[in-house]
Amino acid sequence: MERERGTGRAGRYSTADGLPGHPPAAAPATTVRIARLPSPRTPRSVIVQPFASPADRTPPSTAEPHARLAQEFVADDFERVKRTLVVKVGTNVLSGPDGRPNRDRIASLSAQIARARTPERGVVLVSSGAVGAGLDLLGLDRRPTDLAHLQAAAAAGQARLIRWYDESLRSHGLRAAQILLGADDFRDRTRYLNARNTLATLREFAAVPIVNENDTVSTAEISLGDNDRLAVMTAGLVPAPLLVILTSAPGLCDGDPEQGGKVISLIERWDDGLFRLARSTGTRLGTGGMASKLEAVRDAAAAGVDTILADGRDDDVLDRIVDGQPVGTLIRGEPDAPTAWKRWIGFTLLPAGEITVDFGAVRALNERGRSLLPIGVSAVAGDFPRGGPVRVLTPGGKEFARGLSNYSSNELRRVAGRRTDAIAELLGGVPDVTVIHRDNLTLTRPAAG
Repeated sequence: MERERGTGRAGRYSTADGLPGHPPAAAPATTVRIARLPSPRTPRSVIVQPFASPADRTPPSTAEPHARLAQEFVADDFERVKRTLVVKVGTNVLSGPDGRPNRDRIASLSAQIARARTPERGVVLVSSGAVGAGLDLLGLDRRPTDLAHLQAAAAAGQARLIRWYDESLRSHGLRAAQILLGADDFRDRTRYLNARNTLATLREFAAVPIVNENDTVSTAEISLGDNDRLAVMTAGLVPAPLLVILTSAPGLCDGDPEQGGKVISLIERWDDGLFRLARSTGTRLGTGGMASKLEAVRDAAAAGVDTILADGRDDDVLDRIVDGQPVGTLIRGEPDAPTAWKRWIGFTLLPAGEITVDFGAVRALNERGRSLLPIGVSAVAGDFPRGGPVRVLTPGGKEFARGLSNYSSNELRRVAGRRTDAIAELLGGVPDVTVIHRDNLTLTRPAAG
C-alpha cells in the first residue's frame, strides 16, 4: 500500500475548512508537517481527517481518502494477523461525576469485549477504577491524596471492581480473570515470562484477563499515567497486540475541539512534536491527561505496537474498531520493531542508572548498530550492578537508548573514556570489551543533542 511520506522539515499547520466535527464534502484530508529532530529514520506525514460527531458520522464507504487509509490499516491487520486487543480504560471513562465507577459503563464495556473476543482474537483489559470503587466502602467522600489511604481504598475497591466486571461478563458466557502486576513482575525475567504464560493460557478458556497495577503494595507507581504505561507493558506480553486507549476525548485533536479542532485520524510515524497537541486536546482524567497517554503511545510506537486513542464513552467504540472503521486516532508502530528480548529491555525494565555518551558513540549506536565501548562513555549516574538496566543519554542529556550494562556503576566510572587496553590495568581484568553489547541495546528515541 502506498503511504504518503513527509519531508522532515517544518511546514505549515492548517486544517480543512468546515464546521467543527463536520468536514466539507469535497475537502481533502489535511496533512500536518511537524518539525522533526534529526533522525536516521525516514520521517512520515501526520494526516488529519475531520470526523463527524457520533450521531452523524460519514459512513466508511464514503469517508475521505485518508480516513479510509486509517480504516484499511486496521482492517487489513485484523484480516492478516490474529490480533490481540489490549484495551485500557481510565478512571474518567469508567466513573460518574462522584468519582465512583459507573456500573452501566462497565456493563457496556463488558458487552463490547464479549463481541470482540473470538477464538482467534484475544482481548485483555487494563482497567483503572479500584480506588474509586473503594471510597464508599471505607466511608470516604473523596479520593485520598496520601499514599496510605490510596492503597487502602485500592485494596477495598479492587475486589468490588473485579466482581462488577465478572457479573457483567457472566451474562455473555465469560468470566473475569484478575491479574495484578507490579514493577517487579516486569523487572524479573522469570516473573515476566510467567505473566506472559498466564495470559496465553487464559486464551484457552472463556475468561477475560483484567489487569491492574498492584497498588496495595506499590510505592512510586501510584502516579500520573501509571496505567497508561502498564497497558504498554501488558501489550508486550501478548502476541500481535493492538493497543486501544479509551479516554474521555475523541482522539488526538489538532486544536481545542470546542473551538473547531479536528481529530487526527492517522499518524504514520511518531514525532515528539505531537506533544504540543496534547495541551489543546485536553481531558480531565483521574490520574493523568493526554500528555501522559502520549508518553505511553511513544513507547508503544517505538516497540512496534499500533495504538488507537478513542472515546471510551461511545457504547460501540470497540465494535467499530474491530470492524475496521476509522475511530479516534490511529498511531502506527515502527515497522522495524525490536525483538521480544529488546522490547523487554527497552520498554519494560525500569532503569537503575544512566550512561551519558559522546557524539561519536551516539552515531555508532544509532546509525551503525554498534555496541557501546568504554571510550565512548563520558558520565555515569546512579548505582547499578553488572547486568543492570540503564538509560543511554546523548551529550545533551536526552535518552535515545536503553541497555544492560556489562559493568557496575563503580567500575564504569573508573574506565569511562578509556581505551579497552587500559581497562585491565585499572580493574585488574576486563569484565567485557563492551559496556553494552548491541544484542542487549534497544533504541528508544530518535537521537538529537
